[in-house]
Amino acid sequence: MGYVGSADRYLPDTVQQAVKILVVGAFGVGKTTLVGSVSEIEPLRTEEVMTQASVGVDDLAGMDGKTTTTVAMDFGRITLSSRLVLYLFGTPGQRRFWDLWEGLAEGAIGVLVLVDTRRLQDSFDVLEQLELRGLPFAVAVNRFPDSERHSAEELRGALDLLDETPVVTCDARDTISSVDSLISLVEYVSATFAVRTPETAS
Repeated sequence: MGYVGSADRYLPDTVQQAVKILVVGAFGVGKTTLVGSVSEIEPLRTEEVMTQASVGVDDLAGMDGKTTTTVAMDFGRITLSSRLVLYLFGTPGQRRFWDLWEGLAEGAIGVLVLVDTRRLQDSFDVLEQLELRGLPFAVAVNRFPDSERHSAEELRGALDLLDETPVVTCDARDTISSVDSLISLVEYVSATFAVRTPETAS
């Protein structure tokens, strides 16, 4: 499966299928950054400036310079091939916004879970929510400059993931590595859950 990408506002006539993907993760792991880095259209963002009301509620440890947070969703679009396009919906990370997941998850074929190894414990509740909802997912470790490096096997064990769950690394700021993470998710869902895309249909 290749990556086409496009700066066009409108989809080409060759597109046969549009696929919905959720991008989730704990607060501050880079969801908005990833959607923005891969979207071929101007991404829709619902960010608000963080105020004193969030002090003691949102843990900003290790997130120097973070001044905004997503309060509804991020939205972007990426054309993976001449026949397949992904619509990306980034969710808020804070628990108080998780009720929004129900609506955003409707019709999604899978979920890309962004993880920050500096705050790995923050991802446990996110993964539990996905398991409760029965959504297939892949895990993408977002590399920060001061992140410790761990093998996929170590992370799989620490997060208690099934052997078949994809675990990849990316830099949410980098288009190519972020696209590769999305491709890993689509290939996993297509192969494991019999979701037929134009690239996998025989």
